[in-house]
Amino acid sequence: MGAGAVGCYYGGMLARAGHAVTLIARPQHVQAIEAAGLRMETKTFDEQLRLAASSEPSAVQGADLVLFCVKSTDTEAAGAQILPFLAPDTLVLCLQNGVDNADRLRGVLPQHAVAAAVVYVATEMAGPGHVKHHGRGELVIEPAARSRAVAQALEAAGVPTEISDNVRGALWAKLVLNCAYNAVSAIAQRPYGENVQGEGILEVMGDVVAECLAVAAAEGVTLPGDVHAAVRKIAQTMPSQFSSTAQDLARGKRSEIDYLNGLIVRRGQALGIATPANRVLWALVKLVESKPRV
Repeated sequence: MGAGAVGCYYGGMLARAGHAVTLIARPQHVQAIEAAGLRMETKTFDEQLRLAASSEPSAVQGADLVLFCVKSTDTEAAGAQILPFLAPDTLVLCLQNGVDNADRLRGVLPQHAVAAAVVYVATEMAGPGHVKHHGRGELVIEPAARSRAVAQALEAAGVPTEISDNVRGALWAKLVLNCAYNAVSAIAQRPYGENVQGEGILEVMGDVVAECLAVAAAEGVTLPGDVHAAVRKIAQTMPSQFSSTAQDLARGKRSEIDYLNGLIVRRGQALGIATPANRVLWALVKLVESKPRV
């Protein structure tokens, strides 16, 4: 549901492994997929995959698993659209940016199993029905009904998948990465590897990370691993990647910045923690976002 770059990549990987997959996407992608299949361009293969596609939320009917990939701004609305068509035992797996989407979706789907997932993948829609993979692809999912079977299916499809009891911490760790990289990439319209070479940018990113960690600590969140090392690694493993926020602004679309740096600003304000670096990046992205397209 919401088959953009993330949904097309993971849906395509499952379809490639022999699973029956339907991509619920925008009409231009559906038309291209119906005509020629989904083009998956990765580091190791470039293939046209034949699979079902639809623009209708009702296409979730009969699904064992729904990969919920809509923007954070659309979580409740998209959840309400699929609600009438979900089977009682369908697992809805949230593959979204931000830290609160699964909780928000549970409010819309109180009778259904909803699980959060942390997504580590660099992808883009290079054209209608054409997903381009730049690197990585791991998932970390929280325990839920049928989580293990889903994880096994994903692993068999070539998607490294881990089940974790600390998905909240992993989501926050991913949020820190997004806050450090997304807005800078969006404002500069440049990829990660170029941005970190900019004068003063590493220091700005360091300030952003420090604020995020202060807010996370006040929230009682335990972040796994070495967050600072993870931040440094992104520019090395995904040097050519433009952030999803950069891609949204380039296409004149509303971004998820309110659920990234904006969330840190709001939570910091509520907790009495100053977040000036995150506030500046959030405000600048909102300013660019509101600029009329020529």
